[in-house]
Parts: sequence; C-alpha cells; structure tokens
Amino acid sequence: MQPQNFQSTGLIRLAQIIAPAGPIPVSRSTWWAGVKAGRFPQPLKLGPRTTCWRAEDIRRLAEEGWTGPDDQRQSALTKAVRYA
Repeated sequence: MQPQNFQSTGLIRLAQIIAPAGPIPVSRSTWWAGVKAGRFPQPLKLGPRTTCWRAEDIRRLAEEGWTGPDDQRQSALTKAVRYA
C-alpha cells in the first residue's frame, strides 16, 4: 500500500502498517525493535491486548522515509519525535 492510498486520520493496527499489507516493509519483530529504539512512532494502548498507532504518524513516516536497521542516519520524523 502506497502512502497516497493510506488513510489520513484515525487509528490503525499493526497489520495495516507493516508488510505485506502496509506501507512499511518490515517484519513484526523489526517494527517493535524500531519502536523501542525510537525509529518508529510510539503506539497507543486501547486495552490490555489492543495496540494501535495514529494514522497521521504512520503516513508521515511512509512519506518522509525511515532509517533502516543498518542505517545510522536519522530521518526528519525521528528527530522531530525525539526532540518534541
């Protein structure tokens, strides 16, 4: 799914974010490692077993790019999230 086809507002679950259905081509374990490291947006907990993300944050991440696990550079989104 390309960022232009991705919903612009609301809350989305992990299956809609990562490969193969979502705009971010990473595995579940890589996604969670990226969340922990600050490369990806922090989730919202809706319940004990329900986690979601703001669609705006994921759309921005897909459009601006993200740093891969071997890439030491920080994207504009990562810098903005860290210093916000």
